[in-house]
Amino acid sequence: MPLLAAERDVLAIDLPGFGESPLLAGGEKPTVAALARAVAGWWGELGIERPHVAGNSLGGGIALELARAGVVASATALSPIGFWNDVESRYSRTMLRVTHLAATGLGGPTRRLVRTPLGRELTVGLMYGRPRRREAAEVIEDLDQLARAPGWHATLPIAREYFFRDGEQLRDVPVTIGWGTRDRLLIPRQAQRARSALPYARHVPLPGGGHIPMSDDPEGVAALLLTASS
Repeated sequence: MPLLAAERDVLAIDLPGFGESPLLAGGEKPTVAALARAVAGWWGELGIERPHVAGNSLGGGIALELARAGVVASATALSPIGFWNDVESRYSRTMLRVTHLAATGLGGPTRRLVRTPLGRELTVGLMYGRPRRREAAEVIEDLDQLARAPGWHATLPIAREYFFRDGEQLRDVPVTIGWGTRDRLLIPRQAQRARSALPYARHVPLPGGGHIPMSDDPEGVAALLLTASS
C-alpha cells in the first residue's frame, strides 16, 4: 500500500464475505460475475468512474470480468482463477480446504508450527513462494483472516466453476497478467493458457513469486501495478 499510495490514490477493498465486508445482499450466490457487479456498484456509490483495478486469484478473475464489462481504465490480474482445467480446479479446491482446515485449528498445533521457518514452509508453502521469509505474526494474521471469513464456504465451490472465456471481449481494455513462477496453487502452466486466451495483453512472470506474490516481492508487484495503471 505505501509503495502504491506514494503515486496513486489507492482504495483497497475486502470482497463480499471476506475481511470486514458482509456477504452479498439477499443471499445472492457469490459468482465471479456477481462479485464483480458488487465491486463496481461500491465504487459507483463513491462517484468513481473507470478506475484502474487489480486483483489476486479470485480477485484477478473479478478484475478481468470488470474489464469485460468495460467499466475500468485498466485491469491487472495476479495469478487469476479461471485458466485451469477440471483436474487443476479440483486440486486447487482441495488444497485450499486443507489450508482452511489448518487455519481454523490455529489455536493449537498450527500456531506453534508457523513460528518456525520449516513450519511456515509446511503450512503456507502452497501460498507463498518464500514462506520462510515471512514473519510468523504476519502468517498468523493471514490465517486468522482466512478462518474468520464468513463467505469462505459459499464462495469456494462456486469460484471453481469459473472458466475464463471469450478473451476477445477484453481487447479494448489494457490488461496485464502477472504470474508467480513458484505458484503452487494455480500452477504456472495456467499462465500459458492465459497467454493464449489474451494474446494482446501484457504477460509478466514474477520470479520467485508464489500464489500471493505481493507478499514475496512487494516492490516488484507495486512496480508492475504502477506501470499497468500508467
